[in-house]
Amino acid sequence: PSPPVPQSPSPPWNIHQFSNALHLHYSPLPSPPSPSMKFVCTQHDLNINLALVSRAVSTRPTHPVLANIKIEATADPERIRLTGFDLSLGIQTSFTAQVGEEGTLTLPAKLLNDIVAKLPSGEISLDDEAGENLVTITSASGRYQVRGMSAEEFPELPSIEQGETNQLSAAAFIDGLKGSLIACSQDESKQVLTGVYLKVEPERLEFAATDGHRLGIVEVYPTESQTTQIAAESAQKGSFEVTVPAKALRELEKMLGAIPEGDRLGLQLEQGQVVFGWGDRKLTTRTLEGKYPDYRLLIPRQFQRQITVDRKQLLTALERIAVLSDQSNLVKFSIDSTKQSLDLSVESQDRGSGRESLTAQISGTNLDIAFNIKYLMDGLKTLPTQEITISLNGPLEPVILTPLGGINMTYLVMPVQLRN
Repeated sequence: PSPPVPQSPSPPWNIHQFSNALHLHYSPLPSPPSPSMKFVCTQHDLNINLALVSRAVSTRPTHPVLANIKIEATADPERIRLTGFDLSLGIQTSFTAQVGEEGTLTLPAKLLNDIVAKLPSGEISLDDEAGENLVTITSASGRYQVRGMSAEEFPELPSIEQGETNQLSAAAFIDGLKGSLIACSQDESKQVLTGVYLKVEPERLEFAATDGHRLGIVEVYPTESQTTQIAAESAQKGSFEVTVPAKALRELEKMLGAIPEGDRLGLQLEQGQVVFGWGDRKLTTRTLEGKYPDYRLLIPRQFQRQITVDRKQLLTALERIAVLSDQSNLVKFSIDSTKQSLDLSVESQDRGSGRESLTAQISGTNLDIAFNIKYLMDGLKTLPTQEITISLNGPLEPVILTPLGGINMTYLVMPVQLRN
């Protein structure tokens, strides 16, 4: 027999051939399906709560998921929790629903708001059985599908592990916000002045804000039953002070507008973070760093002149005369103690001039003084009583507006130098 023909050795495989062969024998395990979410709720509940948390969604998000609202459905208890968060301000709320399957995902805030707000009243259902974060919204009138994003990319709201909860009067807190928020600065370079300085002491809350041209201070003493509880709680926790961004407090003021009378507002504070909570709602925000200026030094200890006037009459006179003010927004007050009259005047080369006269109770000598009309009107809108007192000294010294009765509020406005 013929000798066997020698076989030539097989050439060595290169890396590409090895990789291709590996793929023939190996396929990755299929990833487990993401849990679907399904629930039924009323259009009213979903619409109200979506509008609420959307206030914390950024219009210019730094990451796509921050344009979304996080939706969490839990079966025990059957509730839907919504969260909006722009990395600085966070709002969270929840409401009851019929939860078929638990789950978590995020959906575009504006798109979801626009759809739900226009749906008819009644029950609506949301489910993502289609997978890939594709949610189907079904109502009596139609069916919509909205694509969202995984909740894994959505940042968690900051949690306060060590902070103790201070229970405050919600009504007293609202009064403090109304009298202080108007004086916050809009200049981001003066960061600490873009917030409200809050001081919590036993039996007393103090709010203060200034932009360098005006100052609002409110001291609130809750009712007797509330005072006893606040005093006991604050005595254990001690007094504290914090500066909270005005943006967050404006949202808090809107949210507290619907809180039942007599309810309490929980406040938790840790370095760099503050959380307000009541019922099933929560607002979290960073605090502003830096020492707040000693605003009490701005208030004169005594006054040479004092005016008592009807607040609404003064405000409506200013609103009428303001249509003639130019870019300087300047209004002149002529105080006549002999006639017991207060004359307001505005002059503009382009528009013309206007004059209003009011009767007032005036003590002290005559004086001409000028103000920024907007700053003055802002303060008058905030003061809660029918009559107010205007205390002043010279034409360039701080002027103080206070209510006659009601809450202990001080509104300081700096005069403007009159032109020759």
